[in-house]
Amino acid sequence: MGTYAAVVLAGGAARRMGGVDKPALPVGGRPMRDRVLAAVADAAPRVLVGPTDAVPPGVRLTREDPAGGGPVAAAAAGLALLDPGTTLVALLAADLPLLTRAAIGELLTHLVDEERPADGACFVDANGRRQSLCGVWRVAALRSGLARLTAERGGSLARAPVRALLADLVVREVPWSGDGPPPWFDCDTDEDVRRAEEWAR
Repeated sequence: MGTYAAVVLAGGAARRMGGVDKPALPVGGRPMRDRVLAAVADAAPRVLVGPTDAVPPGVRLTREDPAGGGPVAAAAAGLALLDPGTTLVALLAADLPLLTRAAIGELLTHLVDEERPADGACFVDANGRRQSLCGVWRVAALRSGLARLTAERGGSLARAPVRALLADLVVREVPWSGDGPPPWFDCDTDEDVRRAEEWAR
């Protein structure tokens, strides 16, 4: 499959959960962000964007500008730490405790399908909604989107929506067909965390 990098976004405010450090909440005995980082253990480099210093060895840490500026600003900060020549990147929310390496592999397979060229591949849920922060992308396409969006917004990416970043990209939408719970399941509420905990047992 070749090499790929991973950028994990861990800077959300978690307003629906009282402002807790959501990625640090445990599922199956491990913080959610650590479970996401483990799912991309073969990525090089792995970059965590968020307000923490509790990262596994070898993981690069940065913050979005401005702090709390949202996922697009965080994506820009993470991409800035990739090694020169990196062509593929997994762009992932840090609250995906059910993500697996097999799921990342499926996305990469869809992205590098030469008969169906695309700028990215992400999972869609059972209702066909894109899970854009559970996807893999061509770095050049994301950087092009960031440049366009920066120009459109007068130089600031703060609070820019992810859909605006991806607006001009060709996206391969991938329904999950593997065994086990959906890898795109994110935890936005306490009930979501409890449900993920049941699945992770």
